[in-house]
Amino acid sequence: MWFQAKENLSFQNALVIDPERRNRFIIGILFTMVFAATGTWLGDLPGINRIGAMLSAILLAVIYRNLIGYPESIREGIQFSARYLMRFAIVLYGFKLNIDMVLNKGGMLLVYDAMIIVIAITTTMLLAKLFKADLNLSLLLGIGTGVCGAAAIAAVSPILKANDEDTAIGAGIIALIGTLFALTYTFLMPILPIGPVEYAVWSGMSLHEIAHVAAASMPAGQDVLAMGLLAKLGRVFLLIPLSLILSLWMKHKGEGEGNQSAPFPWFLVGFILTSLAGTYLPIPEVVLNDISQASSFLLAAAMVGLGLNVHLSSLRNRALRPIGAMIIASVLISSVSFFTLLWFGL
Repeated sequence: MWFQAKENLSFQNALVIDPERRNRFIIGILFTMVFAATGTWLGDLPGINRIGAMLSAILLAVIYRNLIGYPESIREGIQFSARYLMRFAIVLYGFKLNIDMVLNKGGMLLVYDAMIIVIAITTTMLLAKLFKADLNLSLLLGIGTGVCGAAAIAAVSPILKANDEDTAIGAGIIALIGTLFALTYTFLMPILPIGPVEYAVWSGMSLHEIAHVAAASMPAGQDVLAMGLLAKLGRVFLLIPLSLILSLWMKHKGEGEGNQSAPFPWFLVGFILTSLAGTYLPIPEVVLNDISQASSFLLAAAMVGLGLNVHLSSLRNRALRPIGAMIIASVLISSVSFFTLLWFGL
């Protein structure tokens, strides 16, 4: 921790002393934001809106990296976006979580959600070992599948000390596969033997991103959408204890191997504080919507920084087996959550 603080201080002093370096640093941040803005624009277009702004931004960054190359002269600004804008985006993301609603109205859903997270992570890792897949990437995909997609991957990556390429690949895969699952849900809805409320809750219990839950639940009716989001928010809430458990695990693992232990994820404290503020303070809805949009934009900018580290050859060589494990785990949690609701109800 002391070394990291000293390193950050030296970096800040260098920016003050060297104007040219400071300018390249600012240009690097703006570079990621331009890509994020382009991805956001593309994400609103008909057809492309199915994959969303974040995946669009990541794909643009990956294409740029593999066709043109990494812009080395502005690397520091890009890395700042990938690491620190991501943490700030996660803090802002906390405003989306209504803790009071989860605790007071979603007690049984919280139990179901915890079950889903355990199944998703356990199944993904067991299959990854069976398939001899990359375990680090598979763990990120298992957490993203079980909790809340790319936001969960972004939140746990610093805790797990995941490299930028794994984080970007994981976020991109989650966004893409989650979109395909959301489309499949909407096609299955008319033939399923459950009512609209159960369908919305099923979507919230098993789909990857909040946006996927909203997209899949909306055809069931605006009045049941809230139930789907409530089920999803329970999984977001469980990101807090899961992150703390992972932090303790990494600390124990580091001490056991004689390595530097994982630092405490202080940005999660900010996530908890913003969740409390969004839940109990009288913040106008329009302000919360603006904060939500800012969070999504900054997360897209951070993902651009990560996406620039992705080599397509590496994606082909390292990601196919983890994707297989994640898809099987996704099908399993969809099936388990569906039959749990069918047999036991809410």
